[in-house]
Amino acid sequence: MKKQNLPSNTFYFEGGIKSLVGHYNVNNKPANPNIFSFTKTIGDVHVGVALQYVDDFNSTVLAFANSIYNPNGGTHVTGFKTALTRTINSYEKEKNITKEKEVFSGDDVIEGITAVITIAMPEIQFEGQTKAKLGSVEAKGIVEKSFAEEFTGFLEENPIDAKAILNKISLALKARKAAKSAKEGVLRKGVLEGLTLPGKLTDCQSKDPSISEIFIVEGDSAGGTARGGRARDTQAVLPIRGKILNVWRSRDDKIFANEEVKSIAVALGCGIKEDINIEKLRYHKIIIATDADVDGAHITTLLLTLFFQFFKKLIEGGYVYIAQPPLYKIKSGKKVEYAYTDKQRDKVLDKFNNDPKIDVQRYKGLGEMNKEELWETTMDPSNRTLKQITMDDVIKAKETFDTLMGSDAFGRKKFIEENAEFAEIDI
Repeated sequence: MKKQNLPSNTFYFEGGIKSLVGHYNVNNKPANPNIFSFTKTIGDVHVGVALQYVDDFNSTVLAFANSIYNPNGGTHVTGFKTALTRTINSYEKEKNITKEKEVFSGDDVIEGITAVITIAMPEIQFEGQTKAKLGSVEAKGIVEKSFAEEFTGFLEENPIDAKAILNKISLALKARKAAKSAKEGVLRKGVLEGLTLPGKLTDCQSKDPSISEIFIVEGDSAGGTARGGRARDTQAVLPIRGKILNVWRSRDDKIFANEEVKSIAVALGCGIKEDINIEKLRYHKIIIATDADVDGAHITTLLLTLFFQFFKKLIEGGYVYIAQPPLYKIKSGKKVEYAYTDKQRDKVLDKFNNDPKIDVQRYKGLGEMNKEELWETTMDPSNRTLKQITMDDVIKAKETFDTLMGSDAFGRKKFIEENAEFAEIDI
């Protein structure tokens, strides 16, 4: 049988996975100057890893198998993390750069890393139909062995990079120990002390999470109005103090010590990060209700950053919402309408144009509303507008938070200037 010459396409990207790491780190300050990378062919298997640490607390680990992106990782990522932890600890034990007496954990060595792991195999197995996670057992050993050999050589040949990486990881260890103590304090307060709820929380009467909801509102004034206008049986209110901590730029120990963060964590009752237990969540609707202005939008963004970092499972489960309060109250005689945008206000004004005594009230905040107005427009389930927070792409979401909430002010300004005219909230 004559062999057919089938059509083929070759895709090439200058720099490969090393350039991909550089792309993801463009808005971050590198901790070590040189990007480590290697590609190797072992029999009929092709494997490659690239990484660089940055002056940040978040990590980005991208995994590919046979050019398919694996958002849930898999055996190749397991092999990489095992080798990374072992290699770092072996190098520190030999060189004693940081003089740490404790062994670095997997969490320590992964903090602030941007890494790409890729493998190509003739026979490959994924877990599930979506190919989101690699299941091939042999991939773990291949990546683990080859990466350990290459990364050990890199550390030996690049002492400046090695010292920077070890110092970065040493800081992560110290922060982890401090954060563990603070985190245990938050969890202990919520679990071991019989759920001692925050003093500012006005809880609902219902103990059924499926019908219970909590409004996180901005300031004591809005909190007082919301408490007066709520449905006491199913609606709880937790006021927070203005603009909370930007958790994207803070270490865990500082975050867990923050009173506003602790209040939210204890009120929800479900734990933090990997310790989250949805069965213990006290409210199945978590509603962020801030003023309908720029400052309110900033506070909403800060709260969404907190939920993305520490309560991601609640976003993934569809429990987080944003309330939409009105900007204007427009009164014409006995007729009252609310407008949520300037455009809506103008339409209502056109409708009432013949009335010389029309009254337009611009709300400066939720606290300016009386309890009846807040209930009617923002809290009444039969009349309110809620926007549910969804997240289809974790990596894209992280990139957006990194741009908007990270330390690169120039990159953020550039992003806003380039995209302001296209801005559209899609929640």
